[in-house]
Amino acid sequence: MHAWSDMLKRFWSRAVQTARLLIGVPDYDTYVAHMRLHHPERAVMSYEQFFNERMQARYRGGGGRCC
Repeated sequence: MHAWSDMLKRFWSRAVQTARLLIGVPDYDTYVAHMRLHHPERAVMSYEQFFNERMQARYRGGGGRCC
C-alpha cells in the first residue's frame, strides 16, 4: 500500500508541474532547487522577484534560462 501512495504522490507532483508549465506559471520550488544545486554561490530570488522576472522574460520574448 505504501508503494502505491508514493507512486501516486510522484505522479501528482509531476502532473501539477506539467500543468503549470503548460499554462505558463513558473515553478518556484524547481527554481530554488536548481539554484541551490547548480549555483550555490548566487542568491536565490524571493518568490515575488522570481515571478516578476519570469513574467518579464515570457512577455518580452527573452528566454531567461541560465543553463
